Amino acid sequence: MRATIMYRAGDVRIEDVADAAIVQPTDAIVRVTRACICGSDLWPYKLMEPSESGQRMGHEAVGVVEDVGPEVRRVKRGDFVIMPFAFSDGSCQFCEEGLNTSCERGGFFGVQTPGAQAEAVRIPQADGTLYVLPAPADDALMASVLTLSDVMGTGHHAALGAGVQPGKRVAVIGDGAVGLCGVIAARRMGAEQIVIMGRHGDRIELAKAFGATDVVSERGQDAVERIRALTGGFGVHSVLECVGSAQSMETAMGIVRPGGAIGRVGVPHYDVIPLAQQGFYQNITVTGGPAPVRAYIDELLPDVVEGRIEPGRVFDREVGIEQVPDGYRAMDARESIKVMVRP
Repeated sequence: MRATIMYRAGDVRIEDVADAAIVQPTDAIVRVTRACICGSDLWPYKLMEPSESGQRMGHEAVGVVEDVGPEVRRVKRGDFVIMPFAFSDGSCQFCEEGLNTSCERGGFFGVQTPGAQAEAVRIPQADGTLYVLPAPADDALMASVLTLSDVMGTGHHAALGAGVQPGKRVAVIGDGAVGLCGVIAARRMGAEQIVIMGRHGDRIELAKAFGATDVVSERGQDAVERIRALTGGFGVHSVLECVGSAQSMETAMGIVRPGGAIGRVGVPHYDVIPLAQQGFYQNITVTGGPAPVRAYIDELLPDVVEGRIEPGRVFDREVGIEQVPDGYRAMDARESIKVMVRP
């Protein structure tokens, strides 16, 4: 089968690899009908050291179950499924608490197991990982259903961590797909003022369509001052930090009001939280991490199916499997918000 392999920064190839196969009795094989490139994939695309074996990429997918191991009970051949970006058994203490990304027998696609930017993918812990839909999603909903494997659930996780409440003020740092889904999540949870912090015109327009009320394109201290001016000098109640850089986290600490909260879902590329002492004296809550998106699908799926939210609009380019390297290039060059892959 064909699959995406990254060998070093900027070097993404589509190669023939062995067909996905059952390894453990709790495995399933899914034929991928849609996958995508994630903003977090751009970190290794910029920074990955050379590797002879390479890394099999991709952690978001939907598809059809082709085969199951002998111990799989809940998932069967022919099921149309959502594949969350982390695999989990669904039964350990952390899964039962809704924290599937900390599953005792779990891990991440594209890290502990080969990724899903491929024609098929092996699913460890299939019964706990895969979310079975009663019927295949039609084409009009396919993109939005795909976002439930990561970005919509991650935006929701950021909003939960930041304690978004009806009538309150929210800032979303980052105008990528996760940030845009964070805008959807904040509006869905009733925020009165939603500030999108970004500088790309097409993304800003989409953020407004999703519910953003204000736009801040400045960065650094200029951004902090602008947010303060928009909020009567106090800052916002909730910050969704969807980038992961030290500068974005410093901005988050600068714009949150005393007693407020920051939900960080951008993969952190810093070792120490900036302005930690300031945050301590202002009783700032900092939370977040890898979103347990498997736990959120039950809540979010009805809004997708019934058209109340349309997170699939973050996809603005579709490629076949052979064009995935150009999809990486386009996202890195900010020519595309998020690229869908149709193997």
